[in-house]
Amino acid sequence: MSLDAVLARIDSDLPAATERLLELLRIPSISTDPAFKADCDTAADWLVKDLQSLGVEAAKHPTPGHPMVMGHIAGDGPHLLFYGHYDVQPVDPLKLWDRDPFDPQVEDTPKGPVIRGRGAADDKGQLMTFVEACRAWKAVNGALPCAITFFFEGEEESGSPSLIPFMEEHKDALKADLALICDTGLFDSRVPAITTMLRGLLGEELTITGPSKDLHSGMYGGAARNPIRVLSKIIASLHDDTGRITVPGFYDGVPEISDELRAQWDGLNFDHGAFLGDVGLSQLAGEEGRSALEMLWSRPTCEVNGISGGYEGDGFKTVLPSKASAKISFRLVGDQDPFAIRESFRKMVTDMLPPDCSVEFHDHGASKAGQFDTSDPAFEAARQALSDEWPDPAAYIGCGGSIPIAGHFVNITGTTPMLIGFGKDDDQIHSPNEKYDMESFHKGIRSWARVLDALT
Repeated sequence: MSLDAVLARIDSDLPAATERLLELLRIPSISTDPAFKADCDTAADWLVKDLQSLGVEAAKHPTPGHPMVMGHIAGDGPHLLFYGHYDVQPVDPLKLWDRDPFDPQVEDTPKGPVIRGRGAADDKGQLMTFVEACRAWKAVNGALPCAITFFFEGEEESGSPSLIPFMEEHKDALKADLALICDTGLFDSRVPAITTMLRGLLGEELTITGPSKDLHSGMYGGAARNPIRVLSKIIASLHDDTGRITVPGFYDGVPEISDELRAQWDGLNFDHGAFLGDVGLSQLAGEEGRSALEMLWSRPTCEVNGISGGYEGDGFKTVLPSKASAKISFRLVGDQDPFAIRESFRKMVTDMLPPDCSVEFHDHGASKAGQFDTSDPAFEAARQALSDEWPDPAAYIGCGGSIPIAGHFVNITGTTPMLIGFGKDDDQIHSPNEKYDMESFHKGIRSWARVLDALT
């Protein structure tokens, strides 16, 4: 087999590959809106047919929601699984689009050509980079380099309600040596990256009740307990003056990153001033002595996402409220236990309640962080393969958010995930005028060909 020949085939076939992507993008596979159920079926059928054209044994699998697409092709060497999703976000507000979101086109921009349309970057364009790499590989070599399972979901943008039951039912078919996930991006729109850290999430809502009804603040103020004041004191106590979180036991299981990884992150030359300046801020907030990337990728957080209580309408009302509420989220790292933190947080709040006040809690989900062991030689082989394709060397990075599918592969099938993507910061995913740079599409295909070569 010749990698150079595969890369040359990718280059020559780029116009046809682009047209295939545009064809898939024309299907309005919006998973959250029942009006587009038939379109989600159509997108699944399109993918089945395309995989079959590569010699893959592919089929559409029904679920209570939208179908899953699974395909497998046998081969020697390692068994790889590739995951992507074919469903897309709604397009509202439509008036903010410069063109029909399901009439995709290649557009010239000052930064180069882009593929414009809903799903271009999230996730159809990313998904097709791997499929096109496989297409070129087979065209040159007559077969794919190893056993590959393809797994495409149709509900990622609507909470994946069918995913866990489906994976548990088909876990034997979904087991592999490595699960490749292409739903991430380049670092700072320029550096190829393998995401090796995903923060977990714990959501808590608390409502503090004092008096049995709203009171006139002139008649009761000072004498009666004010739940907003109680809530404010609790919220203020969640961090100390250095930015550390004060929930007892919160930092249990929080690791320090290695000196090697810290040096790699420092080498990315992340401009936190520009990062904050884009949203009208200038100073880092959070734990003292931590870099911005540490805060975003490898450190846990506690944030207040919403507060309500008393009169919130126009004008002014001198009311002492009966209730006050807050929504608080914790981003978790390492081996932090979200259920232990929930218990500790609730005890901390309960212990701080003064007389005449009670509290009710409502949970909003709990998931552990994901951290993937880069000592597996496959990770360094893939990082070098990406470095060979892009001008900047590839880096191991973290992700401040969560990608649940990665954890599902670990917990359900015992498969280590490897997250590689080619999106850029300005792709406007979930927003009007979503795009995917032609560079991301072209070099993404070439990157996967190099990764396949390196892993086999």
